[in-house]
Amino acid sequence: MGDDPYPIPAVDDLRLTDILNALSDPSRVRMLAVLADNDYHSCGVETWGLDIQKSTVSHHLKTLREAGLTEYRMRGRNKDVRLRRAALDQRFPGLIDGLTSPQAIADLAR
Repeated sequence: MGDDPYPIPAVDDLRLTDILNALSDPSRVRMLAVLADNDYHSCGVETWGLDIQKSTVSHHLKTLREAGLTEYRMRGRNKDVRLRRAALDQRFPGLIDGLTSPQAIADLAR
């Protein structure tokens, strides 16, 4: 983990309970739905389509990162985030597909 300001758990350290706990908030489930396209996304408030404050977005992104769901890249002073699909599929095959299906997103976001 060293100098990385945004460390993420190694694949073998991913825990299902941490992932499910991170997704216990409907806002984070909606963020997962956005991230399901496997592209990098801006960390800005407007990206997520939620009516929440910047500090709340930051908290949710931190929770997703600490659970091992996301990774970051820096673009100058900007930070982008994406889902760690390959790592998650390696550790928990089918989990992300199941959690990001339209039915699951609807159920989890209630």
